[in-house]
Amino acid sequence: MRVSYTRVSTVDQNTDRQAIEGVERTFEDKASGGSTDRPALQECLAFVREGDTVAIWSIDRLARSLKDLQELIERFNAKGVTVEFISERLTFSANADDPFAKLQFQMMGAFAEFERALIKKRQREGIEKARQKGVYKGRAPSIDRDAVLERLDAGQTPTQIARDLGVSRPSVYRIAREVMAEGLPKVKETIARANA
Repeated sequence: MRVSYTRVSTVDQNTDRQAIEGVERTFEDKASGGSTDRPALQECLAFVREGDTVAIWSIDRLARSLKDLQELIERFNAKGVTVEFISERLTFSANADDPFAKLQFQMMGAFAEFERALIKKRQREGIEKARQKGVYKGRAPSIDRDAVLERLDAGQTPTQIARDLGVSRPSVYRIAREVMAEGLPKVKETIARANA
């Protein structure tokens, strides 16, 4: 059986340019390539059997680090599954021993890893420049601090607040500790009761 694996980094991207003809099933992830813990990839690994082929548009769609790339190819090959990269015109199967293909594969994987490192570096530099200009403010707070304080002041326990606001208890405790340092007695009483 010939199947394909496609991946894009975000949910608003589509995989149209990675479409491969002549496959019976496609496994599609919308996740970063920085990790191999992707649902469709794991499903693909579990699904394929000896004699199957997994077609992938390009090496960077499978993995972004040489280590992950080699490990995934080995896992597929150990099951007797062939991996075919369309853009690079490379094929890796368990019974093939082509030293040139292996060298090319390692070079392509190293380039994908290098490219990812460059992207991260440019991103960090861009954020730093934006900070210096006062443009970048960072991620918006995910917790309404005022709502937490209101509820603490009203005597609600951190567990109740976390449940009502859909946030974690440690986050509520962190805000509580910050205001306790400011000396708000009602909050101290609420926390003391919650911990009693």
